[in-house]
Amino acid sequence: MTNVCTAGLDVGFASLDYLQIFILGVIQGITELLPVSSTAHMRVVPALLGWQDPGSAFSAAMQLAALAAVVSYFWRDVRQVTTGSISAVRRGDYNDPWFKLAVAIVLATLPIGIAGLALSSTLNTCNSPLRGLMVIGIACVVMAILLALAEVRARHTRDVGQMRLRDALIVGVAQIGALIPGVSRSGSTLTAALFLNFKREEAARFSFLLGLPAIALAGLKELWVLLHADMPAHAWPHLIFGLVVASISAFFAIWGLMKFLERFSTWPFVIYRALLGVFLIVAVSTGLLS
Repeated sequence: MTNVCTAGLDVGFASLDYLQIFILGVIQGITELLPVSSTAHMRVVPALLGWQDPGSAFSAAMQLAALAAVVSYFWRDVRQVTTGSISAVRRGDYNDPWFKLAVAIVLATLPIGIAGLALSSTLNTCNSPLRGLMVIGIACVVMAILLALAEVRARHTRDVGQMRLRDALIVGVAQIGALIPGVSRSGSTLTAALFLNFKREEAARFSFLLGLPAIALAGLKELWVLLHADMPAHAWPHLIFGLVVASISAFFAIWGLMKFLERFSTWPFVIYRALLGVFLIVAVSTGLLS
């Protein structure tokens, strides 16, 4: 497969048909919010099926679908964090739990914001070395090991209301790993929160709320870049269609994950990530994939 470049951006999705966009939209929506890495799947699935790589610009812009799903599912939390923190500032009550949570989210967003800007020229460029299948395979295996260690070590006793600024910063630093395909934003933040002894569902809840600013900034930035990239006119309907499909699948992915983590551990994701990573490493090493 070749890269389709426009103003230095890989916009391979413009050459895909609507059925392919639909399939990738469903996969993107589901994997964006599960701890399995959406960018890895956006690279691996087309490679396996012999399709054009949709490009990192597609994956980045598709994050807005996750944004819509998270806001819809956690609307009560989003509203309370927003209104509660504003009310706390007006009262001068900086010990208000909603204000503290808002500060924690902002603090945890700073690391990936800084790192994303510093690496933007590398992340979304054509032929980016970070989108290599070997890199993705290694990242999947490493994160599987870290998530497994978190499950073994975690005591699962804390909730979001007990989040300290130090905890938020640690989770925020872990989120930087999401810039590498195969790591997963939800996977890295969920793993860090488990290491800090948060309950599984509470770790996922904070991971999703923390992701709102990062997802919004990354998605809107990518749309801005695409607007100035002189893309083919037919690429925009493809992108909008993909966003709609991904939004719907992302909502059901959140619902399913939250229900799952209330009753079960993250071991199925550990096993899946490990198998996917080993498969990619072997496939690239033997020449099956490139």
